[in-house]
Amino acid sequence: MSDRPFRILGVQQIAVGGADKTRLRHLWVDVLGLTPTGTFRSEAHNVDEDILTLGRGPHAVEVDLMQPLDPSGRPKVHQPPLNHVGLWVDDLRAAVDWLRAQGVRFAGEIGPGAAGHDIVFIHPRGNEQSPLGGEGVLIELVQAPPEVIAALG
Repeated sequence: MSDRPFRILGVQQIAVGGADKTRLRHLWVDVLGLTPTGTFRSEAHNVDEDILTLGRGPHAVEVDLMQPLDPSGRPKVHQPPLNHVGLWVDDLRAAVDWLRAQGVRFAGEIGPGAAGHDIVFIHPRGNEQSPLGGEGVLIELVQAPPEVIAALG
């Protein structure tokens, strides 16, 4: 697989979900000391999230604390509690094209994410048409901005 036209550069984020993010916020902000840096709310994604930061600059990792706007709606951002892992990629379009050709199943298409970077999700499970998935884990591929590519590439 040396013809891979992209590189995974590092962890961009982890997303943790709960029915009520108040307890998550107490643990991650009050007890562990992460810094709140933003919020994101989307009816289409059924999410109300707090965005926290761990570290600085291009090495910073985002920690998203998510609760559903509608607990009975989809997606169920609180199930499983470790919702997804985000990975920086140096060329998102090339990655998607190449991975799709390898049989990877995606959950949707490339679009803007909560932090303003283009993203796409690898589906947790493969299917008949695209047999490769995240083996039970939702994986977010995130287009790294130039400063992250320079620092981590």
